[in-house]
Amino acid sequence: MKELVKKLLNYSLIGVLAVIPIVIVLQIIIFVKDRVSDLFQLVYGYADSYLYTSLVFAVSFIILVYIGHKLVQEGRSWVIASFDHVIDRIPLLNTIYRVLKKVINMFSTHNQSIAKEIVYVEYPKEGLWVPAYVTNRLDDKYVLYVPTSPNPTSGFTVIVDKSRIVKSAMNIEEVSSFVISVGVDYNKASEMSQLT
Repeated sequence: MKELVKKLLNYSLIGVLAVIPIVIVLQIIIFVKDRVSDLFQLVYGYADSYLYTSLVFAVSFIILVYIGHKLVQEGRSWVIASFDHVIDRIPLLNTIYRVLKKVINMFSTHNQSIAKEIVYVEYPKEGLWVPAYVTNRLDDKYVLYVPTSPNPTSGFTVIVDKSRIVKSAMNIEEVSSFVISVGVDYNKASEMSQLT
């Protein structure tokens, strides 16, 4: 009887772990659907017309496409520049906005190679290697963001000398997958031999 209970608990735990990614993705989908639904109801509440609401969403989509196009073509949009100008004048909010913008740009900019660089660093002590995002660099000093498993949005920012890092061939998606999967999704085994 004790063996049966142990097997049932083991199978249930394996089942829970298998379902967690599905539940998380469903939660994200539900969250996005709820936010869009709330926005739709807000706009519809003002106009009480599906035509007007559809028009607002169509115009919003066109504006977003225009902003995206300008950012890709010219690197800047007058809409974003105007908003930046207003936010720069508001204390505290300007700091939060500036930092958020830099972090988002770090992961989304196509022509900024420094933000795309992944390295290994010995952290929190010698002999323990972790992947890290290079967020900035000055001479031979690297500013690294070391994500923690399984949530890569939490982590540590460290400054290390260039001699203390080993470059990685991983991209941002691969290292994020490595961190989220707590090391299960790691296909760069050849890089392990470089870590001594």
